[in-house]
Amino acid sequence: MHDRRMEQPAVRAAAAPRAARRADDSRTARRAEAPRTARIVDGLLAVGTVAAVLTVTVRLDGRLDAAGTLPLAVWLGALLLARRRWPLTVLLLGVQAVVVFRTAGLTDVGWVWPVSAAYATLAADDRPGRPGLPWAAGVGLAELAFAGAWETGPGGAAPREVLGSLGAEALWLAVLLAAATAYRNRLRWRAELDERLLHAARERDLEAGRRIAEARLDIARELHDVVGHTLTVVGLQLRVAAEALDDSPEEARSALATAQQVRTEALRDLRSLVHVLRAPDSAPDRAPGGAPQDPAAGVPEIAALVDRMRSAELDVRLETAGDLAAVPAPVSLAVHRIVQEALTNTVRHARASRAGVDVRCGGGRVEVRVTDDGRAPAQPPGAAGHGVRGMDERVRALGGDFSAGPHGEGDGWLVRAVIPVPGFHP
Repeated sequence: MHDRRMEQPAVRAAAAPRAARRADDSRTARRAEAPRTARIVDGLLAVGTVAAVLTVTVRLDGRLDAAGTLPLAVWLGALLLARRRWPLTVLLLGVQAVVVFRTAGLTDVGWVWPVSAAYATLAADDRPGRPGLPWAAGVGLAELAFAGAWETGPGGAAPREVLGSLGAEALWLAVLLAAATAYRNRLRWRAELDERLLHAARERDLEAGRRIAEARLDIARELHDVVGHTLTVVGLQLRVAAEALDDSPEEARSALATAQQVRTEALRDLRSLVHVLRAPDSAPDRAPGGAPQDPAAGVPEIAALVDRMRSAELDVRLETAGDLAAVPAPVSLAVHRIVQEALTNTVRHARASRAGVDVRCGGGRVEVRVTDDGRAPAQPPGAAGHGVRGMDERVRALGGDFSAGPHGEGDGWLVRAVIPVPGFHP
């Protein structure tokens, strides 16, 4: 009755929007928590810088003066509280403070390392339009050049000692810049990864919506075709039974049996649809013999369909060509539904006396034509009903062409569909 493809998306697709929402919620939570975490980190870094400058000064046998090293350490630490907003300004002010305190003789230890945190912050700055790494490297080289010129000047230390101390500081600057660059690259990678994950979640969300829409269309088409055809055939057979009840009881009984058979098949189709809606992941209902209780709806069953539609008022002719049993299942179902809906419309709307069904399989395609000699539907141009739209959607979903319109110069209606089947040559 229905294509197995529509069993999957209706419920499974509901998980994809949750994935997108989880990704958005995670990103929002991180953004909300980031300012508080940043303030804590900056405070700890400021305190750590003050302690590090004082501790390293003592370890290197430098002067620890209340008027020299202590205010320098406090100033360098306080600057770090603004490092995220103005990283270049913080570095320049820090380097300036070190140069002023060193040249004034207020402290005698360190050029680069007291400003390590400011150098690392600027080098790791990853905001657009802010080339932090080149600025950090340029300021560091300028500071080292000034330090070399100052320490080798009149009354300065020996060149060997200056080269040793400044070489160690240059190496420390290189390590800082390399570590900051690695950290910046890691942040970029994390941002790109988060963006890709969010994009993938949104794509899954869109795909889920598309699948749900397709499943709804599939179910709507099946309900329309099954219910409309069943009511039409049952009504037709009941009319035959009513007319033949007195004169031909056997014919009346046959018509009632046909109506009962169609009703039974329709109930089985509807149960199958309800099963898909309620439990799409469970196994389908099975008959006592073990076979799935799927309705017989395909090209080989068109002959039985035509027989049910024949009546005293409508003579239906069927012509076929090719191996009908070899048509692939999705195409076979679509062809059956097209013939079913076209004949149902003929009985309900056309007031026709003759109809023809022509199904041809071969040359890598299946062509179906349904014609009648009745009047055209009374509707504005382009205002196709649900049945015509459903037939068109079925054919186009399989990559085929569909048309429905007046047949020839006089009265009559033609429904034509051509569905390609690559590699199919019966």
